[in-house]
Amino acid sequence: MTSDIRKLPTGFGRLWTAQTVSSLGDGVSHAALPLIALTLTRDPMALAVVTAAGTLPWLLFGVLGGALVDRWDRRRTMWFTDAARAVLLAIPAAAAALDVLSIPLLAAVAFLLGLGGLFFDTAATAYLPDLLGRDPALLERANSRLRGAQTAMSGFAGPPAGSALLALGRAVPLLADAVSFALSALLVRALPAMPRPVPEVRDSLLQQARAGASYVFRDRLLLGLALRPAVGNVAFLAVETVLALFAYDRLGIDTYGFGLLLTAEATGGLLGAGIASCLGRQLGTGTALTCTAAVEGLAILSLAAAANPYVAGLALAVCGAGMGATMVLGPSLRQAIVPAHLMGRVASTSRMLAMCAAPIGAFLGGWLATTYDIRTPLYAAAVLLLAMTAITASMTSNRRVEAALRAAAPAGGPDHPAYKGPAQETASDVL
Repeated sequence: MTSDIRKLPTGFGRLWTAQTVSSLGDGVSHAALPLIALTLTRDPMALAVVTAAGTLPWLLFGVLGGALVDRWDRRRTMWFTDAARAVLLAIPAAAAALDVLSIPLLAAVAFLLGLGGLFFDTAATAYLPDLLGRDPALLERANSRLRGAQTAMSGFAGPPAGSALLALGRAVPLLADAVSFALSALLVRALPAMPRPVPEVRDSLLQQARAGASYVFRDRLLLGLALRPAVGNVAFLAVETVLALFAYDRLGIDTYGFGLLLTAEATGGLLGAGIASCLGRQLGTGTALTCTAAVEGLAILSLAAAANPYVAGLALAVCGAGMGATMVLGPSLRQAIVPAHLMGRVASTSRMLAMCAAPIGAFLGGWLATTYDIRTPLYAAAVLLLAMTAITASMTSNRRVEAALRAAAPAGGPDHPAYKGPAQETASDVL
């Protein structure tokens, strides 16, 4: 039986439900936390501290966190982390109810939530290939469903719910997010246990973290998969930094219209996640990644040249589709080819590179808009993404992908679902 017709195991349904519930809570808090902070202060720097605090754990502990996940039981790490985040959110909820909430407390909570996200996301990324037997086709289908649910819950349902719940009181959205984490913890705890990777007992934590980072930088395919979201974040944050101003000044869009623009991008993301597996099958994963990079660059170029909101919305939807497909194909391939005992470190190293790139893009966008013109950051982002097309074509080509999949397959590879022999290669392998 080939992997194309194999069913996802029952355990995946529990994991999908857990992440869907948790993503809904994330969307609620993503909208509510800045608004709660706004009730406490109008100082832009104080508001920025709350926003930035959630990303700091990835910058400070990304690789070390991956090394710890590779030492720990991944299912236990996931449910314990979500249970801890549920308890954590009770603290600011109680402070809000008692009217003693403060910006330092919100920043501390955002930081600890981000730290929990580091451990949960890394453990979930490492757990999934074990659950699915490292089958590339199943991994693409599973990641497509996970990505689609995350976009729908955190991008569509969560933010409006967070704003509505905030009207009932500052503690209400925080308690709702706490409940989502508690439910997620219960669902994850019911997942099947997986064998733990063989520990590297002779190495210290720092040595293991360094080994994981080195594994990424020494492998051309993995480095290409890591550079793609990193360069993408530079480009997308450069755009996001000036997007509201661009929409207001150049497109004449009001606050409601700007929300519709963001909705168009999220809708495209859902579509991209849904068609990612089909793109991978028809074009090959390497060629599909090259095409999505080109699509994103051309979409941002169209956005920069847009003369009305309709063209801008279409451009953002197309860009979102490219991003959605990329965020399914890239992680799925990484999960299929990285050894189990290194998965946490490789995943966290890649994520850390992407997170470190984000502030660079934000600064670049602000500087270009101030020095030149509001459209300049958009043109610069398009150039970066189109340049990424050439990098992707060489570093993550179909030929390199197929070689990595064959190397990852166990002895007797042709019988393994991850194996794709030369007979399945297409003309796109020349890329």
